[in-house]
Amino acid sequence: MTTQDELRLLPWTGPEGKPCYLSTDDSHGHLSRLADTTEAVQLGMAAELLEHAAEVLAGGETEPNELHQLVATMSGALRDALRVAISRGHRLPPTGTSDREKSDEPSQRPATFK
Repeated sequence: MTTQDELRLLPWTGPEGKPCYLSTDDSHGHLSRLADTTEAVQLGMAAELLEHAAEVLAGGETEPNELHQLVATMSGALRDALRVAISRGHRLPPTGTSDREKSDEPSQRPATFK
């Protein structure tokens, strides 16, 4: 039986906004390629939106309606990018802990954010 950890989170949602998963051993099948293409489009759109946001913010005063629309659009792009990151992270091969990761030296520990 396939567990959720073996499923690929797809870059779109199903009915009622629920996540969609793909169960396949063929990473080059039609649905896998469609998901790859969709992820690439979503990430490309997010990059373009980020550039647009920088231009809007650098332009000085911006109308509240324009800022509201920008935030709403960026929220959707961020949601899509996060779904892509989660999906790709689940598909990474497991790695063992290296000696470097075990180090107690501050420069060797990963950064943490609060």
